[in-house]
Amino acid sequence: MKTKILTLMLLSIQFIFAQEITGSWQGELDVQGMKLPLIIHIKKDGNKLVSNLESPKQGATNIPISTISFIENQLLFDATSLGLSYSGKYNNETIDGIFKQGGMEMPLIFTKLKDGETTNKIKRPQTPKAPFNYLTEEISFVNPTDKNTLAGTISEPKNFDKKRPILVMITGSGRQNRDEELFGHKPFAVIADDFAKKGIATLRMDDRGVGGSSQGSKSETTYNYATDISAAVDFLIKKGYQNIGLIGHSEGGMIAPIVASLNKKVSFMVLMAGPGTPIDELLAKQIFLSSKLMGMKEENLQKELQSNQKTFAFIKNYAGNDYEKDLKNFLTKEGEEINEDNMKQLKNTWFRYFISFNPDKYVSQIKIPVLAINGSLDFQVPAKDNLAAIEKSLKKAKNKNFETYEFEGMNHLFQECKTGALAEYAEIEQTISPKVLDKMSTWILDK
Repeated sequence: MKTKILTLMLLSIQFIFAQEITGSWQGELDVQGMKLPLIIHIKKDGNKLVSNLESPKQGATNIPISTISFIENQLLFDATSLGLSYSGKYNNETIDGIFKQGGMEMPLIFTKLKDGETTNKIKRPQTPKAPFNYLTEEISFVNPTDKNTLAGTISEPKNFDKKRPILVMITGSGRQNRDEELFGHKPFAVIADDFAKKGIATLRMDDRGVGGSSQGSKSETTYNYATDISAAVDFLIKKGYQNIGLIGHSEGGMIAPIVASLNKKVSFMVLMAGPGTPIDELLAKQIFLSSKLMGMKEENLQKELQSNQKTFAFIKNYAGNDYEKDLKNFLTKEGEEINEDNMKQLKNTWFRYFISFNPDKYVSQIKIPVLAINGSLDFQVPAKDNLAAIEKSLKKAKNKNFETYEFEGMNHLFQECKTGALAEYAEIEQTISPKVLDKMSTWILDK
């Protein structure tokens, strides 16, 4: 689950140039305490310059730049539609400037790399590499409810008996590819690879608007994503699979119970850091803990918490006829900052559904086997509160076959970590702890 997302739109550019600007330049952003390197490569193409950027920790390369100028040693580039800009002064092999995006301003100094000098590549030792000792199949199907196409990969052990378990994998918040890739990590690819080697099949898919999947609508919500997953279950049934489960991470752990309550063909599910408490409460606490990890003073923490609680309550309980107008009036009365980026998020159909969601509505209906796991250092979905809430809801459902488990010293991605802070996600080479992989696979095969 993610509330503050910095999307580094790393641009490709044309500009009036001076010869010395060509080459590769490296800089480092400090994003909420996380060091995020950026490298810009600039080349001459006839009478213009072309460029691309890379963000090694995010595993992003060859990202094109759109507009730029380099006049009188001043480098400027921006992408108005993305809310991103940079302005820097060239001086003695460095460019000293300011990076702006989404209302944030951060200093960013680019230093020129010497010819032949390379940057350190991120290490992700768990990422699977072909050839595989199991079968993979590229598939696609149409969600009959929303008429969108979804593309994905089935990973299946050789000589697989279709009575054995196969799981549909459900990504977290934000548009993600079938590997749930972030910061160069590919957790769903790692899980699929581990499961296939242990006799468990999986189907992982690109979210709407990503990879091979078609665009969704601007008004889609978490419930729409649940219809995608339900369609995936039906697709597997048509292919002859008989023992279909769900495995959802973060918001995916919120989607899984919706699907299981709607589609009786689901046999079991695994919730990885899935929410159990009402989302407005969870999100306020998530932001509080994130700010605390970044060193915010207690007085400011409490003010931020109270502000978010009031805003989320307004959105959750709103029953008027002019939401945008009334929201602006509310924020003005509360003395809150009103800017285009904040309003865009708060008006978003997905966000309004999300903030009003109570997982108990669906978890309390679940009677199939459930494994709910979390990391003790997860600030995004705090383990004790949410595992307790999930357990309470499952008991309300009179579910006799479930387990909740808290992994000591692990974060929201189930990496073994020190603090759980966002800054660690990219720094840690481990994608997902083998202890978690073993726990999930053992439970699935023994249930």
